[in-house]
Amino acid sequence: MNSLLRTLLLGAALAYGSYALATAVDINYQQPSQEIIDIVDAAPAPSASLSPDGRTLLSTAFPALPSIADLAAPDYRLAGVRFNPANNGPAQPRYVSSLQLIDLANQQSRAISGLPKNLKAVNLSWSPDSRYFAFIQLDDSIATLWRVDIAKAKATQWSKTPINAIWGGALQWSADSKAIFASSVPAKRGAEPLASKVPTGPIVTEARGRTAPARTYQDLLKDKHDEALFSHYFTSQLVKIGLNNKVAAIGKPQLFRGVEVSPDNKFILVNRLEQPFSYAVPVFRFGYTAEVWDATGKLVYNVVQQPVADNLPIAFDAVPTGRRDIGWRADHAATLYWAEAADGGDPANTATVRDQLFQLPAPFTQPAEKLLDLSYRFANLRAGADGSLMVSERWWQDRNEKVWYLAPKQPAQLMWERSSEDRYNDPGTPLMTTAANGQSLLRIEDGAIYLTGIGASTEGNRPFIDKRQLSSGETSRLWRSEAPFYEYPYTLLASGKLLTQRESSDVPPDFYLRDLQNGELTALTQTAHPMPHTQGISRELINYQRADGVPMSATLLLPAGYDKARDGALPTVIWAYPREFRSAAAAGQVSDSPYRFNRISYWTPQFLATQGYAVMDNATMPIVGEGEQEPNDTFIKQLVMNAEAAIAAGVKLGVTDANRVAVGGHSYGAFMTANLLAHTNLFKAGIARSGAYNRSLTPFGFQREQRTLWDDPELYSRMSPFFHAQKIKTPLLMIHGTDDNNSGTFPLQSERLYQAIKGNGGTTRLVMLPLESHGYRARESILHMLWETTAWLDEFVKNAEPASQK
Repeated sequence: MNSLLRTLLLGAALAYGSYALATAVDINYQQPSQEIIDIVDAAPAPSASLSPDGRTLLSTAFPALPSIADLAAPDYRLAGVRFNPANNGPAQPRYVSSLQLIDLANQQSRAISGLPKNLKAVNLSWSPDSRYFAFIQLDDSIATLWRVDIAKAKATQWSKTPINAIWGGALQWSADSKAIFASSVPAKRGAEPLASKVPTGPIVTEARGRTAPARTYQDLLKDKHDEALFSHYFTSQLVKIGLNNKVAAIGKPQLFRGVEVSPDNKFILVNRLEQPFSYAVPVFRFGYTAEVWDATGKLVYNVVQQPVADNLPIAFDAVPTGRRDIGWRADHAATLYWAEAADGGDPANTATVRDQLFQLPAPFTQPAEKLLDLSYRFANLRAGADGSLMVSERWWQDRNEKVWYLAPKQPAQLMWERSSEDRYNDPGTPLMTTAANGQSLLRIEDGAIYLTGIGASTEGNRPFIDKRQLSSGETSRLWRSEAPFYEYPYTLLASGKLLTQRESSDVPPDFYLRDLQNGELTALTQTAHPMPHTQGISRELINYQRADGVPMSATLLLPAGYDKARDGALPTVIWAYPREFRSAAAAGQVSDSPYRFNRISYWTPQFLATQGYAVMDNATMPIVGEGEQEPNDTFIKQLVMNAEAAIAAGVKLGVTDANRVAVGGHSYGAFMTANLLAHTNLFKAGIARSGAYNRSLTPFGFQREQRTLWDDPELYSRMSPFFHAQKIKTPLLMIHGTDDNNSGTFPLQSERLYQAIKGNGGTTRLVMLPLESHGYRARESILHMLWETTAWLDEFVKNAEPASQK
């Protein structure tokens, strides 16, 4: 073992040690100024869903932040999934709290009667005939199925059968809109298994030469009791519930991984989890069996049996061997499709064909038909009513993408090949339409498809809708968003009008009908400004370059009423998240719009514009690796260049005091922050939230790094701020959720970096937020986070000695 690797592994061992933290500060939840509180309490942005017939818009609103008491609701953490055992629903769900119907013909809104008093709706689903939509209501002790009659604008509980919504509660309507398929809690499930108070033996795992790398997953199964709990709660009964409330069980209760009903409703594609369960990987990599049932639950065809996928190479293009990505063709009555790796599933193997795409129609007795050889990995398949297909393939390592068009009895036609990083030349995503049986199909008219996209450009994002001829590839632009608005096309209606969502810097987003012939706009919703006290804050997309010429950008926010001549340079906060690119050209592309609504965020430091700071939000931090070089080979060097360029841009504009600049970020942005403080003296303070700082604790790769610790121990050491903690003398505030479930960002990562900085005489503060995961949810937690951030920056940045006085 070389000395560097020995040092890294020693660091990992120390990080898992049990030494105590420094003396705790006795503190209750604190609140920032009222200006910031009002930003946190502003109404969340509404959303909407269009009925399949295009006649009704369902407007949905979300509640404000939950309380810490809400987060204290019971949850179990098994096989990488967190759920609420009391109601068989997801833990801390984001649910809809308000519903409203809007008739597009007359733009009239209708309230819905009969909704639950405390509406907590998830998984809203339209019936194919647009007469109803269904949803799952999450109460404290049960999840139930509800439906809304559109004509009557009335909601009723559809069935008293408790729904098992641990997976999210997928709902699938029958083709005739007369029933819905759902997963229910088995009628005879009984009480949950109790853990024995007396151990029956040790917990033993074993490895004998079988390569099984895995990233640092959390919330994994730990023992036999966890396995019993997992089986108890994840077992569901597939049911078909009619409009008359009659419930028909289909097959026996199973540990379903997924269920998909065929377009003709005669067959059901079932994915069942298989034992033995793994203690090393989460549920999405457990072994499973995919099989086809008939409508009564009888086995018709065994599609594949996949063992636990714990031995895949850690490369992002690695896949299991055998059939995978199995589904039904939406344009056929009952035809399966799937992909199979032709290179053994290992991207390190040399191969001209990586994947092959197959199909097999009912009754599944004939040999499968190969549809296409792919030089990359199969990504997705979209079908049209005329029997045509659009097939996408991607290769992550070089960010390449191909899209094919397959017409019946015609050779495959390459529609485009491009870099997935190249936002400026993204052709867009095809518009889909809903067939009479509820299937989503390509919208094909006069031999053409419609494509929509964000329209990234040097001017910022300008969404568009194009019409592309399938035979020739000729493309015509039907419409493009124009300044000073940001307008996104949701869909093209049968009337020829666009349903769009439109906003500007000072007008919040609302839904509109746009007449493509005359440009006339008809408002469907009217949203009040959610935080009028912030209207004076300016927002500008700025562009600049780093030392090697790579273009960069950031969103600059300045306080209301700020006058550069009068007020001079300001204390500045730079907030960022590093991203890897395979080309400098892609790294420099603009990824925002100057015309988005200026909704001041509390999650990023935009709120600090109310406190006299200049804020450079979403400052690009490209890490580029071209040719044979990997991005992380020069991570620190590029990170420093990025930071220098951002500060220089603010100084050049006259808004940034170079002697009063802070840097911050969340997750990988926190990792960035600690590294910048360790390797530069550019900043007065840092804010690092929910980060990972010791890469020896993520030895099988991290972020987009595919090399392991043993492949390149120097890389892991060089990129770990934990191993450079003696150089972190700039004050660093670290915040972390005590229940972080993100891969690699264990709470101990912040605890151990805190100890390392403290032990080396640095200035640091560690704030652990109770009950919070990787992203923070509770109002009390958010307000306290903002109070900590403001106090830290005021002390070490705002009130630092200005450059002019030095």
